[in-house]
Amino acid sequence: MARPRKISDDDLLAAAGRAIGRHGSGFTLVQVAGEAGVAVGTVAGRFGSKHRLLHAMMSSGGESVAPRMRAAAAGRDPVEAIVAAALVITEGVDDPATTANHLGQLGVDLAEPALRAGFAALRANVREVLTDLFAAAALPGAPPPAQAARIVAALTQGALMDWSLDPGGVVADVLRRDIDAVLARWR
Repeated sequence: MARPRKISDDDLLAAAGRAIGRHGSGFTLVQVAGEAGVAVGTVAGRFGSKHRLLHAMMSSGGESVAPRMRAAAAGRDPVEAIVAAALVITEGVDDPATTANHLGQLGVDLAEPALRAGFAALRANVREVLTDLFAAAALPGAPPPAQAARIVAALTQGALMDWSLDPGGVVADVLRRDIDAVLARWR
């Protein structure tokens, strides 16, 4: 009979995210294990390799982003729901070094076709949620919901990159101001 797991895959994937934030694309399974407080054999036994761990992170992230965005938007004014959903993208990247490390990993991931496809699925999930929120927001000056969703998603991702190059203030506050500026023109 197999021993019961002391740590979930989700916890290991979260630890991998923290390791990337601290060490960038050169992170190791040893560092992931250290973040999780487990032996490296636990991480290696669960995922086999750094490459397979990255695939698991992509799959998990793609599946979890839409529910997290919908939860952040729930019960809010329709326009505030859009902002709250977009801010989910900033979770875990609230300092310049962490953001830069995640962006560095993104660059490495985009060079690998399967991970690139995973990003396409993640992007589609983000846009689907934002499209639904824009459809409910009744912003008379906004473009069609799907186009508005693409614009806000691009703004969010671009603002994160810009902020990591020249951090001024809390990233969520900066992003909120930028999105509010766009949405104000669409009201």
